[in-house]
Amino acid sequence: MTDGRIPHRIPNPKSQIPVLNAIVDAECAAQAGWTPVDLADAYLRGGARFLQLRAKTMSSAALLDAASAIVSRAHRAGAIVIVNDRADIARLADADGVHVGQDDLPPGDARRVVGDRAMVGVSTHTDAQVARAMEGPVSYVAIGPVFGTSTKATGYGAIGLDLVRVAANRTAARNLPLLAIGGITIETAARVIEAGATSVAVISDLLRTGDPEQRVREYLRALA
Repeated sequence: MTDGRIPHRIPNPKSQIPVLNAIVDAECAAQAGWTPVDLADAYLRGGARFLQLRAKTMSSAALLDAASAIVSRAHRAGAIVIVNDRADIARLADADGVHVGQDDLPPGDARRVVGDRAMVGVSTHTDAQVARAMEGPVSYVAIGPVFGTSTKATGYGAIGLDLVRVAANRTAARNLPLLAIGGITIETAARVIEAGATSVAVISDLLRTGDPEQRVREYLRALA
């Protein structure tokens, strides 16, 4: 991470991340006729200020190109970008951080790559995983899938709002933001926030209408 980055873009563990995490999933974007960069642009125009780039099958070179372009656009808009799985790409693209899963780099190792000022988020699916994640140098904890979803295979069933509430109580004790993901729609997003999540991460429902820019605006109004 460069030392010249604008500090407000890098939430520390006590900060509150934006209420909507618009996930730029490269495969879902392609199915809907979007490139990752164009989709990120649409989300930013709609008002999203917290993007996550997810590209499970993209080559490292292509992912770095896409991440660098998205980070540049996002930072001009005052938005933050995290890269899913790839701490190395996050650092090279000057992203604001990395999001790791249970089978990726442990949060401590990811932080060694991205640096002390970057965000490190970690996915969890059980109460025990939430407790374990909080022992590491994380900036936020993610919990899911809240509802049933076919977009992101986790190997875990839907956890429901009850576990969101349990996770919210745990993370609140450390002033850590809680990100909820999995099957969230514009009809259910507000209930997830009411259950204690700081932010909701959305993939497919932002693409559902064919107008992701307007869909982001609708989400932000629904969550206001």
